[in-house]
Parts: sequence; C-alpha cells; structure tokens
Amino acid sequence: MSGPNTEYDPVQVTPLGEAEVARMREDALTAIAQATDLAALKQARADHTGDRSPLALANREIGALPPQARQETGQRVGQARGAVSQALAQRQQVLEAEHEERSLVADTVDVTLPWDRQAPGARHPITTTSERLMDVFVAMGWEIAEGPVVEAEWLNFDALNLGADHPARTMQDTFWTEPAENAVVLRTHTSPVQARTMLTRTPPIYVVCPGRVFRTDPFDATHSPMFHQIEGLVVDEGISMAHLRGSLDHMLAALFGEGIRTRFRPSYFPFTEPSAEMDMVCFVCRGEEPAVETCRTCRGEGWIELGGCGVVNPRVLTACGIDSERYSGFAFGFGIDRMAMFRHDAADLRDMFEGDVRFSSAFGSEV
Repeated sequence: MSGPNTEYDPVQVTPLGEAEVARMREDALTAIAQATDLAALKQARADHTGDRSPLALANREIGALPPQARQETGQRVGQARGAVSQALAQRQQVLEAEHEERSLVADTVDVTLPWDRQAPGARHPITTTSERLMDVFVAMGWEIAEGPVVEAEWLNFDALNLGADHPARTMQDTFWTEPAENAVVLRTHTSPVQARTMLTRTPPIYVVCPGRVFRTDPFDATHSPMFHQIEGLVVDEGISMAHLRGSLDHMLAALFGEGIRTRFRPSYFPFTEPSAEMDMVCFVCRGEEPAVETCRTCRGEGWIELGGCGVVNPRVLTACGIDSERYSGFAFGFGIDRMAMFRHDAADLRDMFEGDVRFSSAFGSEV
C-alpha cells in the first residue's frame, strides 16, 4: 500500500507561490481600476473571476497539493479572490452612479424651450364602436337609455327573473357593496336599465342601453372584471323573434359590412323565453374554404359568437308592470369590447384598458 505524498517538487507549484498569486491579484485589481464604464467592468469581471481566469485555475490546483501545503496556499488564493470581488463591487457602485448621472444630464428636457405643436390625442376604439352602435339604433328610431353602475339587487336580479338561488348572485360572480344587508351591487349587465325603463315608461318601448358592467372575472387577454355592454329592448304589440333577427342583422351589416350572415343557436336566459345565442359568419374569411382553415379571427370555426338574445319573458314584463297578455318584446346583449376587438383585429383585451394613447392612435380618429 502506498503512503501519502509527503514530498513534492516546489517547482511544479510555482503558479501557486506567494509572488505569482500576488501578481494575479494585482493584474485583476489594475484591470478593474482601469474600467471606465460598465461594459469594460463586465469584461474585467469575466477575465479575472470567470471559470478560465488565472485565479480560478489556481484555485483548482489546490486539491492536487499535499495536505501540508493546501491550507497556506488555499488562504493565499482565497484572500486574493476576495480582494478582487470586493474591488469589483466597489467599482460597480462607482460606475453605476456615474452612468445614472450621465443619463440624467443627457435625458434632461428643457421645459423652457418654445414649442409650436401639441401631440394629438386619440378617441378610444371602445368609444367609437359604442357610438357607431348607438348611431345605428338611433337611425332606426330607438332611444338611448342609461342608468347607474351601482344598482339595487332587485333591479339587477329579481326584476329580470333571476331567482334567489341563481349562481350569478354569488360572490364568485358579483361584486357586492358593504354592508351586505343594503342589497346593492355593481351591475353585472346593463339589463337593470331595461327594467328601469319599463317601470317608468309605457309601451311602445324601443331603447338601447350601453354602459360599463362588472363581474368577478380574471384580468387576462379575453376577460376583464370591468367591461362594456350594449343591450337593446323592444316592447310593443306583435313583437316576435323575426323582428329581433332583422334588427340585429341590420346592426351587424352597419358595423362589419354588407353580406354578414347570422345564425341562432338555442340557449337559456332567465329573462328571455325563447332564448338564443347569436353567431355571425367570420367577416374575414366569410367561412369559406380554404381561407377558414388558417383564419386567425375565427380560429377555423367560420363563425364568431356575439352574445345572447331572445323574446322577453312574460314574468319580466309582469314584474315591471306591463300587461304581458297585450305586449311582447325582445332583448339582446352584446359585449362592446369584444365587438371592438373583432372590428379592429385586436388580440389582447388588456390593451384596451391600459390608457396608452399610442394604442388608441393606431385606430384613427373616427367620428
């Protein structure tokens, strides 16, 4: 059995000698001191503390030394590396401060200089889309109706045939104000405006109700806890689903151009019976092959979902004091934000609410 190596040739470990380690340390400190900017300091850091730097290579050689030489050599190399690290940190602080000072001087704006122009603002795409929609219905003889965003529970739910155990009333769907016994919510749709209209007017009623609504949705590319809706209500004698279909087809043609086909899919809403989900054919690919397969707007479906609609439930008419035996009506509700995204091919709903004028400017100054 071989014994420990107690003899070694000092010539073979000359790179780990006191003079050589001191030279490596001084070279590193000199390079750090001569760094005049952060880029030069970064290069000095890589040259003198990186894996292939002289001190790093010297540190690897310590393990090959005999036991009696390792402690002294390890302390020597460790002290040198510590001094280099400390010098780097101090020089980093100095250069960062100088860089910040230079940036403040270079970026300073002389607010006393004369100016002859003002950057133009921009109308928000949700605003222009909402106004265009309202113009369509006003041209048809309808009226604009508005109401408060903080609404009574009865108007937001009960008057619209949403029972006490309806899941929309839970904290997971609705923002309730405090104290809870006041039964006041942030409206979850603009339908309370329809209820207020029926309570204060006598038929015939033709109103469209735009506005902000609130639900406890996540804030992501397609959802927001605050968004915008436009709802319509007609109450008159002899109103049917045919009148609903014709009104919505006219609205979509005005917004997306002629030739937009639509379809109804059976659905359920407490305040309408019968109820339907309305889709329109994709206004980009028109649902035709082969364009539909690669269409980003409809994602290959050929159809785009818009929102819910239907014939007003007689219970809603009765709750609002209207004779359901004599009058009938229809109602619909669509998301303005969603329609603006379709109209302008916007991919992320969050861009609509960040308030950046550069985003709004891209959509022009439509009036």
